Amino acid sequence: MKHIYFWCAFLLMFGLNAQQQEVSYSISPTSFAENQSITITFDGASINEATWNVTDNALYLWSWSYDLNDANSMNCPTNGSWGDSGEDNLLTYNAGNDTYTITFVPTEFYNRTGIGRIGFLLKANDGNGDKKSQDIYSEVGIFQVNLVQPTENTNVEVNSGESVAIQANSSVAATWELFANDNLVLEITTATTTFNYNYSPTESGSLTLTATNPADGQEIDLNFTVSLIPTVTTEAIPDWIEPGINYDPTDNTKVGLALIAPEKDYVHVIGSFNNWQLNDNYVMKQDTENENLFWIELNGLTANQLYTFQYRTNDNIKIADPYSPLVLSPYDDQWIEAADYPNLPAYPAGQSHEVSVFQTGQTAYDWQVENFEKPAKHNLMVYEVLIRDFTNEKNFQSLIDKMEYFKNLNINTIELMPVMEFDGNQSWGYNPSFHYALDKAYGTQNKFKEFVDVAHQNGIAVILDIALNHATGRNPYVRMWCEDADGDGYGAVSADNPFFNTSARHSYSVFEDFNHQSEFTQYYVQRVIQHWIEEYNIDGFRWDLTKGFTQNCTGSDDACTNAYQQDRVDVMKMYADYQWDADATSIVIFEHLGTAEEEAEWANYRIAEDKGILTWNILNYAYNQNTMGYQDGSNINWIDHEDHGFQQPTAVSYGESHDEERLMFRNLAYGESNGSYNVQDLATALDRQKAYGAVFFTVPGPKMIWQFGELGYEFSINRCEDGTISNDCRLSPKPIAFELGYDTDASRTALYDAWAEIMNIRLANEVFETSTYTVESGNLLPKINVWNNDLPSSQLNYVIAVANFTTSTSTVTPNFPNTGTWYNLLDETSMNVSSTTQTISLQPGEYMIFGNQPAERLGTQEVALNTDFGFMILNNPIKNSELSIKYHSTEDATFEIFDMSGKKIKALKANNTASNLQIPFNLSKGMYLIVMKNGKKSVTQKLLVK
Repeated sequence: MKHIYFWCAFLLMFGLNAQQQEVSYSISPTSFAENQSITITFDGASINEATWNVTDNALYLWSWSYDLNDANSMNCPTNGSWGDSGEDNLLTYNAGNDTYTITFVPTEFYNRTGIGRIGFLLKANDGNGDKKSQDIYSEVGIFQVNLVQPTENTNVEVNSGESVAIQANSSVAATWELFANDNLVLEITTATTTFNYNYSPTESGSLTLTATNPADGQEIDLNFTVSLIPTVTTEAIPDWIEPGINYDPTDNTKVGLALIAPEKDYVHVIGSFNNWQLNDNYVMKQDTENENLFWIELNGLTANQLYTFQYRTNDNIKIADPYSPLVLSPYDDQWIEAADYPNLPAYPAGQSHEVSVFQTGQTAYDWQVENFEKPAKHNLMVYEVLIRDFTNEKNFQSLIDKMEYFKNLNINTIELMPVMEFDGNQSWGYNPSFHYALDKAYGTQNKFKEFVDVAHQNGIAVILDIALNHATGRNPYVRMWCEDADGDGYGAVSADNPFFNTSARHSYSVFEDFNHQSEFTQYYVQRVIQHWIEEYNIDGFRWDLTKGFTQNCTGSDDACTNAYQQDRVDVMKMYADYQWDADATSIVIFEHLGTAEEEAEWANYRIAEDKGILTWNILNYAYNQNTMGYQDGSNINWIDHEDHGFQQPTAVSYGESHDEERLMFRNLAYGESNGSYNVQDLATALDRQKAYGAVFFTVPGPKMIWQFGELGYEFSINRCEDGTISNDCRLSPKPIAFELGYDTDASRTALYDAWAEIMNIRLANEVFETSTYTVESGNLLPKINVWNNDLPSSQLNYVIAVANFTTSTSTVTPNFPNTGTWYNLLDETSMNVSSTTQTISLQPGEYMIFGNQPAERLGTQEVALNTDFGFMILNNPIKNSELSIKYHSTEDATFEIFDMSGKKIKALKANNTASNLQIPFNLSKGMYLIVMKNGKKSVTQKLLVK
């Protein structure tokens, strides 16, 4: 499956059953030039149209072409989309003989010249759900050569002393040359249409049979490999080597490689260090304790030199290392911009499939923050980002450049949609091929580390969305055990695959389904999780599609998939343990959206150890009913953790995510109206989004917003690039808010500022660190009451948020718990409450947040980047503990801490270098000022002690 559409063709919908069919076909003439008309005919008797819901004989050709080197694959311009084929590719149905045909000239059909090979398949108009045939290939040119025995690109295993029968034929008489490891073995100068030779190998290697047309000198190479079955050495794997790429800690000329390969007889390593040739000096050893583990030490390497390599198993499958942090792709890399990945290593010429990279003596990234203190799980304010659609640059540097935007919004966590190596260069990321590698389209490994580092400098955690339910067909563990019918290195999972199921064991089938009861899969998951935490200082993971982690259901049984499954509960607890083994404070989030019973087991798991698993909690419909002004379905009480059976507020509630329709899209398309008040008016809809924030962020527990929700982003999730709306365009790139000037539009930045202010209040005040609160809703006048009995009444210990989502002025009863002075926390005005049943009047779209005391605010801080003078409080606000400061100064500086009365509490000196400063102290709760000065400059920031 090499063609360009592969990366996204099956990501459009979940839960579809595989419906691929093997069809019979013919091409006339059988050999043809690129400028010659050809006819492709499909035998209707081999096709079950009903399987694809085709009732009108409307079948289409999906096709692609390669250059003369069988590389540079390009889709046919008239293919259309996978969900809606182009009409130029509609096949003609011939009822008389039940066939489907299409006739074209390759150069015209593919709009290119220099075509060496074409590929095609038969499909329904809407190909979703695998409604397609097998991939079919044909060489282009009058001069055609066929390798009869052995077949092309296969491997022949022989014992020492045995011979290999080689047979080939050609369409016109040709001369022949046979090469073994680039050495000439046999030359036949008399032109003939057949080649027959018994080759007796003396070593393993690559063979090339070259046929030359004497008329014009055109050459065609046919390749295969021969392996002398080696004697595999059994030896204990060294302590410093584990599966993957390992660097000797004391020797920059040595690398250790190891591969888990159950049921494989032997494995060669091929690469730039041995000219990509099979060489029995590079046969991997077998571990004495684990027969499934193969390993090798590579010695005599050049320090700091970049090497590329693959593993080659005894059955001629070539793969990159599954644990490779960087893989090079022959399909994707040519389209990656130098601005995104400077000095991207070149893909090695003459190879196929992904290759791995290693380089000894690399300089380690200089982390500026090594002990980041994560926000408390119940206080996470998560901002979900799809890098592709967030900035025009679409890379990690652009995220770094937007750090001030994140910081000023007062979010404390960024959650990135998957950044692991995926098929193609533009994707949501849920089509992963290498879970261990960073996708190069977004940037380098060090640039990603810099993004994490800068986020940490600014008190922002980084969580990665990770898709470990499945992998694409490019994954090495898929390819090592697959049904490769056409010899292209890809195919459906075979029954002996120790990592993957042959079909999904749940009703949300996506790509190839991991078997999470397999010990091999479990080890793979453990290593992947450990890698991202230890290598990139990631603060946690959002686990995608956790419903797929069961082995108990069939692909079509929704009831089973959505019911409680003990195997799924247990394995996901084990995976959470993997995270906490790597980082005891790691944040674990499951996207399950399943039974409360199942989620409660995870939410309450190890809760006494201050752990517990967070779960996604969708409230898109209910909140949108409020913002649109419709009472039916407007109850938001599911935001209350107790309704889920959770002991603590551990549900990550959200009104929008990457999977949901945008609130503002529905507001503007379907919002209610009353006289001159119309929700479909942009200014009105934006104001109502502020009210949404007031009764959303104030509810205790973690919260999440989707990118640009804070600017009232109104483009539908299903918007196509041409501006139309279609379900087929869900994954299509969307307009970027910054490019549209939303961040400078006063009406939109007012929403940004309102949400930032509410989150500021939320994060700066301990009252919200509680599990005691009530949510009253369902009448478009939602009311949130939050109290914390651990706090004195002299401190803000009770908050009430109310909003009016009707389309007319309404009276609400906040239910003040006591009379006296109450404060509007948003404008710091006060009011006298003479009765606990006192009412207030709210205009449509208006909201208020009351407190028994004024609210504290987080200190305004400069974004911590590379500056000559300045500092950043890394754990603000904090409870009594060690204060962590990152500072920059070209001269010696001093730090002084004052209380709000101006009394100096502490002072200390700092050296003139960019460094970390740890300050132990014991201060009462409240607000303090920290002043950094060096005699010429001074910087002041607020510190909140909880």
